[in-house]
Amino acid sequence: MQAGTYRYPPMERVIYGRPFAAALAEEAARLGARAVFLMASGTLARETDLLRRAEAALGGRLAGVWTHMGAHSPRPDVVAAANAARAARADLIATLGGGSVTDGAKMVGLCLGNGVTEPAQLDAFAARLGPDGTPIRPPAEPAPLPIVAIPTTLSAGEFSALAGCTDPSRQVKQSFAHPTMMPRVVILDPEATVHTPEWLFLSSGIRAVDHAVEDLCSPDAQPLSDAAALHALRLLARGLPAVRANPADLAARLDCQLGAWLSMAGAQAGVRKGASHGIGHVLGGTAGVPHGYTSCVMLPHVLRFNAPVNAPRQALVSEALGRPGMAAGDAVAELIAGLGLPRRLRDLGVPAALLDRIAAESMHDRYIPANPRPIASAAVVRHLLDLAW
Repeated sequence: MQAGTYRYPPMERVIYGRPFAAALAEEAARLGARAVFLMASGTLARETDLLRRAEAALGGRLAGVWTHMGAHSPRPDVVAAANAARAARADLIATLGGGSVTDGAKMVGLCLGNGVTEPAQLDAFAARLGPDGTPIRPPAEPAPLPIVAIPTTLSAGEFSALAGCTDPSRQVKQSFAHPTMMPRVVILDPEATVHTPEWLFLSSGIRAVDHAVEDLCSPDAQPLSDAAALHALRLLARGLPAVRANPADLAARLDCQLGAWLSMAGAQAGVRKGASHGIGHVLGGTAGVPHGYTSCVMLPHVLRFNAPVNAPRQALVSEALGRPGMAAGDAVAELIAGLGLPRRLRDLGVPAALLDRIAAESMHDRYIPANPRPIASAAVVRHLLDLAW
């Protein structure tokens, strides 16, 4: 008999299908903000008018702008942004951009709540694995500022209280979490995504597929997350090819955004992911592979590896993707190929000489012990990497 506990996330609202600038202004007013610290992607700030539109909407509530967050939220960038937000006496953080900016804002909240002014101080708050593979998270004070997130990709980190932050000196991506790091409000405007490069929009969509798939296949899946994940896959399987066929299709873009949102129901409730996410974290932090591409290259192989222990759950994946009867690993690989996305590590510039290190470091990720089929050693991870290389 199934048993468990579902935990609702500390998020107030998701606004979807409305122009982002007007929604941002309304939410800043509703939250009583007088000094908004606006964090945006540097490329977006340089090459589009989205940042200007957000600034204009905030008007006199705007206290500062930050556009210097590198990929994978490097610790020096995070701490510099926190110091700038502190100097601006910000009372709300708004984000406009992809996953690195979103995670960066969550880390800024952690820094502000815990007096972090130097990158090395973040080590005191990073998660580590216990003997049984359970993450041990050091105590931390709450993040003091609410976040309003306007995502321009589909990686969906705005729906999580977790943040990844990279230490570039060690090429290691660390995990941080506190319930108050979760954005208070998320605004999903498909028009805000039209400037996102096609490769990034589509590959981050496969990251959302990965969220939903590993939730459905998790040993601790939950009824609500199952339902959300299944519909997420239907929306993404329909929306992603439609956006590739017609980038101006805002309805298809909104389908993708809604799918990315629903793909995070399990993460919000503590449903653990598996090896695709676990290995992907290290590919990002150590090899510099974008989040979406890690899912493109790893998820099909992880599904095939896990199939002997969870074939009935994988059958749900295939059905939701519109490919009933096909092996889930093949159905996902077909979707990725149809989007023209890379499927090999070598095509992403990952050298074979780095695979042993990636395998060894993956064993320290919180999701490797949670994989449906046990992974007893780095040799097993290396085997999966060899298949993907």
